[in-house]
Amino acid sequence: MMGFAMSVDTRWRVRWSAAVHGRRSRVRKVLAATLTVVAAAGLVLLPAQPHQPVARAAPGSPAVTPPLGWNSWNSFGCGVTESSVRQAADAMVNSGMRDAGYQYVVVDDCWFDPNRDSQGNLRAHPTKFPSGMKALGDYIHARGLKFGIYQVPTDRTCAQRVGTHPGSTGSAGHEVQDANTFASWGVDYLKYDWCSSEGTRDQQVARFALMRDALRATGRPIVYSINPNSFHAITGDEYNWGEVADLWRTTEDLLDIWQNGNTNSYPMGVGNVVDVNAPLAAQAGPGHWNDPDMLVVGRPGLTLTESRAHFALWALMAAPLMAGNDIRSMSADVSAVLRNPRLIAVNQDPLGAGGRRVRDDGNVEVFAKALADGSVAVGLFNRGSATATVSTTAAQVGLSGGSFTLTDLWTGGTSTSSGQISASVPAHGVAAYRVTGGSPLDATTSRLRGAGANRCLDVDGGATAAGTTALIWDCHTAANQSWTTWANGEIRVFGDKCLDAYNQGTATGTRVIIWTCNGQANQRWTIASDGSIRNVHAGLCLDVNQAGTANGTATILWTCNGQANQRWSRA
Repeated sequence: MMGFAMSVDTRWRVRWSAAVHGRRSRVRKVLAATLTVVAAAGLVLLPAQPHQPVARAAPGSPAVTPPLGWNSWNSFGCGVTESSVRQAADAMVNSGMRDAGYQYVVVDDCWFDPNRDSQGNLRAHPTKFPSGMKALGDYIHARGLKFGIYQVPTDRTCAQRVGTHPGSTGSAGHEVQDANTFASWGVDYLKYDWCSSEGTRDQQVARFALMRDALRATGRPIVYSINPNSFHAITGDEYNWGEVADLWRTTEDLLDIWQNGNTNSYPMGVGNVVDVNAPLAAQAGPGHWNDPDMLVVGRPGLTLTESRAHFALWALMAAPLMAGNDIRSMSADVSAVLRNPRLIAVNQDPLGAGGRRVRDDGNVEVFAKALADGSVAVGLFNRGSATATVSTTAAQVGLSGGSFTLTDLWTGGTSTSSGQISASVPAHGVAAYRVTGGSPLDATTSRLRGAGANRCLDVDGGATAAGTTALIWDCHTAANQSWTTWANGEIRVFGDKCLDAYNQGTATGTRVIIWTCNGQANQRWTIASDGSIRNVHAGLCLDVNQAGTANGTATILWTCNGQANQRWSRA
């Protein structure tokens, strides 16, 4: 599920999570064999253009920007009814959320009759949704909103699997039939939840693709949102699901908790989710969005400051903004957070760039999201327990120049700067700015394919920890092979990690790893016209150890020799 009401459902989920997700499993980010990888040929690693074109939607996807809406689960769980959904739709209009850009009213689990009809069709629960789902969709559409619904690719929904809703009405074997039913009801958004411990990652890919194709075949533009993690070993952050769906859950369920000790297991707090989702920024773009779960803004476990920080971070990360609070009775302060026009504009920017965490100093973090007009949205995040001054520079967030205007994304106030960006930020708070002026620094993001092995530079196991080995692996499109080369010589991955010669080594054979970016010479590289990548500090080249070609072969520094295991091209 995408977040859980504090009810009996929470208790069964905690027990399940302890059994299934006691430890985190690392699954290789390898694309299915049917996916095509396009390799660059000839002279590569060309300098970037300062102004990147606006990205385009993935083929067939209606989600050109991150979806904005409301989901029933956090507030109503399995007790959702036609009346409560109609009231939520009315509240979305009356509160100003619709006019702020929110569109989707999504009915989560437990809306359906426990049995399909004699022809195998889904139907609404006769007492909870007596008018039927077509009538509910018409009601929502009449208010200028869009209609979302819930299903699963397996035999039972999450509530059915644990016995809180009867029946076995999942879409397995009914994909085309259900897609056509949804289209006939006027559905605009499908949340498709795995809800099973069974199935390999590749089997998940195949099953999720069945419904994607069935939805596309209806001819109705239905946003396709998937969760591969429910009741399953986490795969949401281990694969680029943009090959399969319009948005995909990257983490376990988020509750209204600020932070706990979990890495990617139930329950997740806001800070825990950020740590999983932020490194995946390179996967986000029009038609394919990392989904760090629905918003818990306004839920009782967060303070107003924490709700504001949570909303700002989701906006910066280009996440879907799906409210989960009871919008019928929310306070004016919570409503103002959800309707913030400047942060929503950042989230909905047509470039579609995911916000990168460009610096992580422990309690202090800096986020930067490039925008279509050349400006940058900046978040100054204070995880600590006391007010702190958080500072960065225009250069650190990707801008050159000497004169900038800073627009406070909370207040709308403006100020000028020669490049310093700084604020006093409350504990668990985020100060956010739009920085205009100057020019975007040259940067190009791509995979780096080794000529000798025909495999790509990869961070071992997708791990984001400093010290993780850089090696070669079959090329794919997930974040641990998305390298950004900057004009200052840094080669970054995950936003805040740099390709690094271990311990500032200068000897042949020195390991190449990733490390927190620090500006030192052992993290700066020059790229030659022959495709070689030379470390500035050591004067040695990025080399695939002993000219190896197998998956998992480590990279090292070695005397530059022009051989194929030292030549790299953009892929």
